[in-house]
Amino acid sequence: MVRARCTILQVLAMNRNLLAIDQTGGHRRAIRVWLYAVAAMVLAMVLVGGATRLTESGLSITEWQPVVGVLPPINEAQWLAEFHKYQAIPQYHELNRGMSLDAFKTIFWWEWTHRLIGRLIGVVFLLPLLWFLWRGRIGPGLRARLWLIFGLGALQGAVGWWMVASGLVHRVEVSQYRLATHLVLACVIYIAILWTALRIGDSPTAAMPARLRSSTVGLLVLVVGQIYLGALVAGLRAGYIYNTWPLIDGALVPHATDLFSASPPWRNFFENALTVQFDHRMLAYAIWLLAGWHVADVIRHARSGPALPGALALFVAVTLQAVLGISTLLLLVPLPLALLHQAMAMVVLTVAVLYAERMTRHATQTVFRVAVAAPPSSRA
Repeated sequence: MVRARCTILQVLAMNRNLLAIDQTGGHRRAIRVWLYAVAAMVLAMVLVGGATRLTESGLSITEWQPVVGVLPPINEAQWLAEFHKYQAIPQYHELNRGMSLDAFKTIFWWEWTHRLIGRLIGVVFLLPLLWFLWRGRIGPGLRARLWLIFGLGALQGAVGWWMVASGLVHRVEVSQYRLATHLVLACVIYIAILWTALRIGDSPTAAMPARLRSSTVGLLVLVVGQIYLGALVAGLRAGYIYNTWPLIDGALVPHATDLFSASPPWRNFFENALTVQFDHRMLAYAIWLLAGWHVADVIRHARSGPALPGALALFVAVTLQAVLGISTLLLLVPLPLALLHQAMAMVVLTVAVLYAERMTRHATQTVFRVAVAAPPSSRA
């Protein structure tokens, strides 16, 4: 009788453990799917933001109304009111004087959609987060990371308006400084969400050589830096000014007096269209060479596991992006190709994040766990 009772208790305990394991897997999958969905929305927002910039739509909404602005104009009087506000800023007078109301509606919808996606990201992130917290599904380490990401998202909304405000008074476009800040912050948020989702509940992989880990992280950092320079190029419209390749301004390396024509010298790296585009090209060459060297290094030292497929995928993505960039430049920045170039930049960033996370997982041992409530039978 005693032995049978012990056996029954052991079976019940085993069932409770199996239930807990099953619940952990289910909760982990739910949280990861949620984060992947948010990451996809951030990606969509970046792409819509690129279209908004390329269509000169970003200044069509001249007020920041986080709540009221959710509703677009619904009648002719409201459309005319928004149009009159736009007609009061320099961009209308210097670039779009005589624009029709229908043309204004086109650029308005781009900017309105961009802002709407931002609002939806906040809701889609916050509500599930509160629910998972209420159910006790998120441990302390993951909880802190998620609140930090939410804080960055709120900051991004403020940075977006800070950027728009720069083009409403004395300029016909937004500041390239603020545009680049806005884009890079979006990329940081995207990286943080994707990295966190990948780290939830997975075990570390086999250790990779330190040099390979360092170069994957270095490539990721350089890709983010290249996106920053790309935003400066876009903000300065440098692609329309210097549209030859491989020469730029008639030479492989422009004359120093042209590269450093502004004073103080540091301003050239942000405000001189020639210098900014030259830097963008040079960093593109560096990333391509480093990605190719990294593939060769992986073949020599770590052919098995995730290293070689990831290295090859990143090199191919970087190569395609370089071809797109050159084509966009030579064809004088046609809208479809420019949009594809920006979309490919996000593909390169995504591949770089996936690869760097996989390669560094063993070294950091950072694996987030989800909390699981005890089964009801164990609470009695």
